[in-house]
Amino acid sequence: MTIEVLGSIGVGLISGSFALLAFGGDSLIELISGLAVLGGLRRDFSRSSGLGKENKKTEQFTSLLLFAIIPVIGLGSAFSYITGVRPEGSPLGIAIAVGALMVMPYLYVQKKRIGRETRSLSLSMDAIESITCIFMAIALVGGLLAEYFLGLWWADYLATGVILAFVAREAVESYHELHEEESATHVRS
Repeated sequence: MTIEVLGSIGVGLISGSFALLAFGGDSLIELISGLAVLGGLRRDFSRSSGLGKENKKTEQFTSLLLFAIIPVIGLGSAFSYITGVRPEGSPLGIAIAVGALMVMPYLYVQKKRIGRETRSLSLSMDAIESITCIFMAIALVGGLLAEYFLGLWWADYLATGVILAFVAREAVESYHELHEEESATHVRS
């Protein structure tokens, strides 16, 4: 994941690809989210000799991270387009996106399974971020291939728009999941 973050952001800066930068930014948020979820699970495990109730702050932080990437992607892409940045296709960027396409499905399945087994909402939300990353990597690969082989510089902005749509949808879903669980907890009390 760290290689994906550094590679996407580094290659994105060199090639001027905002889609790569957005992908790297989302990957950074996913990495931070995973660390937060892991920390929350470790705290719960050490307190109760098992996986008890998760820390609500961890769940809220995970949801907030999904929302945090939306203005970064949207405003950054709009600024780049308005200022006339013309991204260049990048074989290394394509390799990074293809690598993510190979790793993310496995991470998604494992996070979702463990989240279900442990009844960990924050881990399930983190799994949603992995599936979002899969769809973003598909959009990124398409945009980068169109840039590299066809010279369609605007494909980067199209891919960025697709990435933004997926992130926004998943952020709203995570928000609803978090509040549905809070409502269910209040009803049981």
